[in-house]
Amino acid sequence: MKAASFPLMAALFLASLGCTTTPAPQGADGARAEIRDAGGRIVAAAALRDEGGSIRVHVDSAGLAAGTYGIHVHATGLCEAPGFTTAGTHWNPSGRQHGRDNPQGAHMGDLPNLVVDASGHGSVDYAIGEASLRGGANPLLDADGAAIVVHAQADDYRTDPSGNSGPRIACGILSRG
Repeated sequence: MKAASFPLMAALFLASLGCTTTPAPQGADGARAEIRDAGGRIVAAAALRDEGGSIRVHVDSAGLAAGTYGIHVHATGLCEAPGFTTAGTHWNPSGRQHGRDNPQGAHMGDLPNLVVDASGHGSVDYAIGEASLRGGANPLLDADGAAIVVHAQADDYRTDPSGNSGPRIACGILSRG
């Protein structure tokens, strides 16, 4: 796929979901990912942008089965199927444990669960505080990039290292958007 067509494809994908949130803008302050399952099928799309000392993350799903899924930002921009282990661990520049309910957590890459309805649609909109996409004290997009990973089960927001969220079932490499 040509790089110039990705923004258009992502916008059309988000529009097909009925997404009312504006995707990340083009340029240096945005990043995007097509999140694919082990068979290569796009099941979600992510748009990230810098927003006042935080990273705003928006993920829309289409094509996942109804249910609740753990979803996290992972530290490495590689997504090799079927297990997506090449995405590495959760993005955790502060060296904390997993989960917003863990007294020693949370990783910066810990996101709220993705709840998917019977039609296969769901979304997450979340701000990661004290972070930026590039530069600053906690840059997400470093030399080895980053990825968004969907896990098979809900995140319990407590158990280290991944909230008992099960195997990785989909992954998307973040790229400049």
